[in-house]
Amino acid sequence: MKRLLPVVLFFAVAPGFGCTRNTALSTTPSTVASSSESVIATAYRNRSSNIQVEGEGRVVKLLADDYEGSKHQRFILRLGSGQTLLVSHNIDIAARVSGLREGDHVSFNGEYEWNAKGGVIHWTHRDPTGRHLPGWIKHSGRTIQ
Repeated sequence: MKRLLPVVLFFAVAPGFGCTRNTALSTTPSTVASSSESVIATAYRNRSSNIQVEGEGRVVKLLADDYEGSKHQRFILRLGSGQTLLVSHNIDIAARVSGLREGDHVSFNGEYEWNAKGGVIHWTHRDPTGRHLPGWIKHSGRTIQ
């Protein structure tokens, strides 16, 4: 029993420690979330959106560009956890991720938006107006913003 006392005291004096609430899961993209896949998994599970995240994965599918509104290069990543994400990269603002192939490793920083298929990552570029956190994509040693 004496060995448990310090652990009990730790939890008593560390409010919020061990809680499932993640303060990085904000409804505004102004807070940069951890790069851990658990943040993205929690956002998906909670149907949360507008969360600035970092992560990495393998390209499992290249999709046709989206020409509705701003042009977007689109591809699907599979994270190490198995979760998939659609990356929608604005190529009117940033350069295309050139030479991208299925199986390639990609790191990203952008805004997570929930959808039933795993989520969408967008804002993977700078904001020309300076009102949104800048994002990026890293592929083959190159950072695209």
